[in-house]
Amino acid sequence: MIKLAVAIGFLALNFYVYNYFATEEVRPPRKPFAAFPLELGEWKCAERQQMTDDILANLGVTDYLICDYGRTDPMSHVGVYVGYHQSQVRQEGGGAGGGQIHPPSHCLPGSGWDIIASSKEHVEMPGLPPGGALVNRLVIAKGDARQLVYYWYQERGRVIADDWMKIFWLFWDRARLQRTDGSLVRFTIPMSRDGDAGAEAVFREIAPLVTAELPSYSPG
Repeated sequence: MIKLAVAIGFLALNFYVYNYFATEEVRPPRKPFAAFPLELGEWKCAERQQMTDDILANLGVTDYLICDYGRTDPMSHVGVYVGYHQSQVRQEGGGAGGGQIHPPSHCLPGSGWDIIASSKEHVEMPGLPPGGALVNRLVIAKGDARQLVYYWYQERGRVIADDWMKIFWLFWDRARLQRTDGSLVRFTIPMSRDGDAGAEAVFREIAPLVTAELPSYSPG
């Protein structure tokens, strides 16, 4: 009975917000990811990767960055993905540029990776809210391979770890600000057989360089 009441309340709130508060969505100015630096300190990305049209349409992403940053040390390597959605309201006819961000925790098992550890970690970095924020930390496995993954949602000045909180703020900000834009920020680092210490150090070194740039590309 309680679950039914919650579901009815959620639907009623959804109807109220969409029909009585939200008008035409605000699209804040931002830089395109084509301008994102390929060199961040000692870290360099040789080439931006491109999605195929079918993947782009499935994700509904408006603009994105996919880059493998590395240093001369072959063990220092990190995949950086930032996908920006100018709207998370599915447009009629579908296609790119609309629809909610797909949680990595849902997508990874579908691509053959098993999540073998999951936690939330507090990080403090340039470009994030003062005092830092909680983000998601995963260890994933496919066969003998292991990877460390950090990800979060960076949306309208917030850093959000939980999927349900992302949905709450999405409805709230659509009603209050007429905005549903936001980004998924993800770092993927290969792990050695010795454990995750090396991968963790790589994340802690490069992530602040990336997050310092993000406000221009994912507006607050």
